[in-house]
Amino acid sequence: MILPVRRLSRALLIGPALLLGATAAHAQIGGQSVFSSLNLPPTAKLAGVGGVSVSVRDNDPGMLFANPALLNADMDGRLALSYGGYLGGIKQSTAAYVRNSEKLGRWGFGLSYLSYGDFDMYDPAGNPMGQFSVNDYHLNISNAQTYGNFTMGATARFAVAGIAGEHSMALLTDVGSVFKHPEKDFTVGLAVKNLGYQIKPFPGSDREPLPLDVQIGTTIKPEHMPVRFSITAHHLQQFDIVYLDTLQRRNQSLDGNAKAPKKTIGDQIARHFVIGGELMLGKSLNLRVAYNHLRRRELRLDNTSGGAGLSFGAMLRLGAYQFEYTRALYHGSGGANYITLARNVHEMFGKKN
Repeated sequence: MILPVRRLSRALLIGPALLLGATAAHAQIGGQSVFSSLNLPPTAKLAGVGGVSVSVRDNDPGMLFANPALLNADMDGRLALSYGGYLGGIKQSTAAYVRNSEKLGRWGFGLSYLSYGDFDMYDPAGNPMGQFSVNDYHLNISNAQTYGNFTMGATARFAVAGIAGEHSMALLTDVGSVFKHPEKDFTVGLAVKNLGYQIKPFPGSDREPLPLDVQIGTTIKPEHMPVRFSITAHHLQQFDIVYLDTLQRRNQSLDGNAKAPKKTIGDQIARHFVIGGELMLGKSLNLRVAYNHLRRRELRLDNTSGGAGLSFGAMLRLGAYQFEYTRALYHGSGGANYITLARNVHEMFGKKN
């Protein structure tokens, strides 16, 4: 049994890299791909660092959703349960668990369920026909192996989207790497996410592109300072990720003529970046703040931003339990709340890795 598992581990690590060149040209964002729910942060920690991070390395097993190469010894035996509440009654529940093996590297398992709620259904004549539900499922299996200061990792993902009893399915993979400085608290991460194929489109629909995302970032904690800073660049496979509604004339010139919005190089660059910081008040309390420029520009209103793009979070450790909370602001009308509860279940049941 060991040989097939070893081959599976190597395939998880090497296979996604071979697919990158064939799929990068088809990358799309901004609602032009299926399974866009994969872009949502499923845990409080990931939401608290701006929704995107490939280099924040700590004991949260939920970070396997961000970059499989972030799996490390501090996560071994830990189970994290997360809940996210969005606008309109949309809810997301997530579980993540990490276990180390001596010969086959470190393994992570994640399951995420996103419910969009129930909707009324009508026939073409307008007669009510009851209700239907809409939901997404994401099942993840990750593997990471460390070679000196470098960790290489990959995730195999099975995604299912359901609408009124009809389903679409996709097989995807993430591949990533992390460099950790041997002496300083400094890491650099790289991840290629959501490579794959829609194996089953919805009935009557053609296959559509998946939300490919190439990310790179770094995290550093200055020596003798209780703060940690992160910066992450995302969607590097596509420079121009700006969407402008050219049909809507927002600005008026002095002569009364309508002026269409224009793209600027500065805004195009800024939309690729997420920045965040953590204030570490001892080992039991962390405070976080982050800013996502793409989220702010796409979800702000014409006359106000409502704090869109900002997120605030905290981590509190009580004994063996670790609580995480994040408030992420998405829109002027509100935001999302995330809660995560984690602990080492191996210690609970007296198991050893």
